[in-house]
Amino acid sequence: MMTKGNINVSVENIFPLIKKFLYSDHEIFLRELISNATDAILKLKHLTSIGEAKVEYGNPKIEVKIDKEQKTLRIIDQGIGMTAEEVEKYINQVAFSGAEEFLEKYKDSAKDSGIIGHFGLGFYSAFMVAEKVEIITKSYKEGAAVRWICDGSPEFTLEETTDKTDRGTEIVLHIAEDSTEFLEESKIRELLSKYNKFMPVPIKFGTKTHTLPLPEDAAEDAVAETEEVDNIINNPTPAWTIAPSELTSEDYMKFYHELYPMQFEEPLFNIHLNVDYPFNLTGVLFFPKLSNNLNIDKDKIQLYQNQVFVTDEVKGIVPDFLMLLRGVIDSPDIPLNVSRSYLQADGAVKKISSYITKKVADKMSSLINENREDYEQKWNDIKIVIEYGIITEEKFAEKADKFTLYPTTDGKYFLWNELIEKIQPAHTDKDGNTVVLYATNADEQHSYIQAANDKGYDVLLLDSPVISHVIQKLETSKEKISFARVDADHINNLIKKDEPVISKLNETEKESLKKNVEEAVQDAKFTVQLEDLDSNDAPFTITQPEFMRRMKEMQATGGGGMFGMGGFPEMYNLVVNSNSELSSQILKTENPQEKETLIRYALDLAKLSQNLLKGKDLTDFIQRSYKQLEK
Repeated sequence: MMTKGNINVSVENIFPLIKKFLYSDHEIFLRELISNATDAILKLKHLTSIGEAKVEYGNPKIEVKIDKEQKTLRIIDQGIGMTAEEVEKYINQVAFSGAEEFLEKYKDSAKDSGIIGHFGLGFYSAFMVAEKVEIITKSYKEGAAVRWICDGSPEFTLEETTDKTDRGTEIVLHIAEDSTEFLEESKIRELLSKYNKFMPVPIKFGTKTHTLPLPEDAAEDAVAETEEVDNIINNPTPAWTIAPSELTSEDYMKFYHELYPMQFEEPLFNIHLNVDYPFNLTGVLFFPKLSNNLNIDKDKIQLYQNQVFVTDEVKGIVPDFLMLLRGVIDSPDIPLNVSRSYLQADGAVKKISSYITKKVADKMSSLINENREDYEQKWNDIKIVIEYGIITEEKFAEKADKFTLYPTTDGKYFLWNELIEKIQPAHTDKDGNTVVLYATNADEQHSYIQAANDKGYDVLLLDSPVISHVIQKLETSKEKISFARVDADHINNLIKKDEPVISKLNETEKESLKKNVEEAVQDAKFTVQLEDLDSNDAPFTITQPEFMRRMKEMQATGGGGMFGMGGFPEMYNLVVNSNSELSSQILKTENPQEKETLIRYALDLAKLSQNLLKGKDLTDFIQRSYKQLEK
């Protein structure tokens, strides 16, 4: 008996609306239909496990088939199937969601059965690519199979059929002329790999040739036999669905390469996420080798909902600093819109983000405690994530002292408390402040590091692109702590002590020396600063004021909004050691040209040590130096 009718929709024709508004991307029809097929199989699994379905569950799978001649695409499952009444209810009454009603009915025992379908409209995404859709289905209950046909209008036909004798549902899409790309094997394979690679039920797409192993006593010229086997395109039990205790480091690496087939470099370590209260969330995050690269591709974490791929744009769920990581997050509780394309703003999302932050902080703490040496070796590859986290996530920053390392220029690593214990009281100035000296480039700042080391000071090597922000954060959160880059001033001025200063020159001589240098330099970038230093210290030293340099660096790494968008001018101090032999010689030299040559030569040497001597100035300096050698 055939019945005809109109689908119970609140507008005259819902299908153009589905096509135009509901789904932003037509290709997700396959994801939705396979999700429904998975639901049907998982429902059956649950009902057989509680004894309500008196059938053999077996090893059901989902099959996807293309028929280019007939222009059809079929999705076949061996799940729960539907009776005529259920087709009428679940398919024709759009407002009902079979999965939602199922969860409500069995909410206690079905909590962990992994039903995907939140949306009754999922099935109707088929009409984005099909001009006609058939459903041929046979319920696990007694009764005949039925066929439902709809051509994209609100009208449908529903009749019994003898075409199907086994349990389950077959969806037949008669592909529309404007969607024939979905009859191409390569396109369907691409979509299955994108959305369904980790679905919890095996998905068959064609067959493949499998070579059988040769027996041990086989002859040398024996040829191995082959057989055709199902081509299962997915891994139904990916790493994040397995208890961490059952996985080895090799399992995690294998999973990483399954996620990123084109990524050849191994990740440094992983973090397994697993929480069931106050929300459900599982996943595995990987730390790739990052070094100092802030521009690494950020959209590498994939979001799944019950093993169905949703998106790799996880901003909001994952804190910004962890967007540098890779991996998978799976949560049935993440609120998405009906097409699963957009994350809804929600309190649960903030909780998920906080949980992930806490979990990463805990993992860092355990890693450094388990194997400090290994952690130190990996520090340069992970520090950018940790430092970025310190400046962007307060909860993370609160825990960071337990696992943030501060390396020195001589290759030693310290936690914050260890560092302060090591450098006090030597680094404490006359006002009782502890001054932490640091370099950002050990080669370029070598002479300054050497000067600090000669006075018994330790110098940190802090070279990440966000270090100025980190320093600013530390200075505001720690008491009586300040940071100074080792080339920001002469070492005596960086850590000022109550030590008497002996001067070789009187005030008149100093004024004369300063005037001589200023007249010879004549460059607004340089502020001449006379210092009574040790006679063995460099005669001329170029330093860059800490505040201005730091503001400039912070602006370059995204602090422009705080510090104004205008560029900072190049400003340097030219520190002249008034106690040096060169200063005395400048004063003694009566010939103005010789005096200027002395000063310019000393300035060029100071510029050279700061990598500031370039272009024509460098060429002129080299030529003058050769002439000097000839003399």
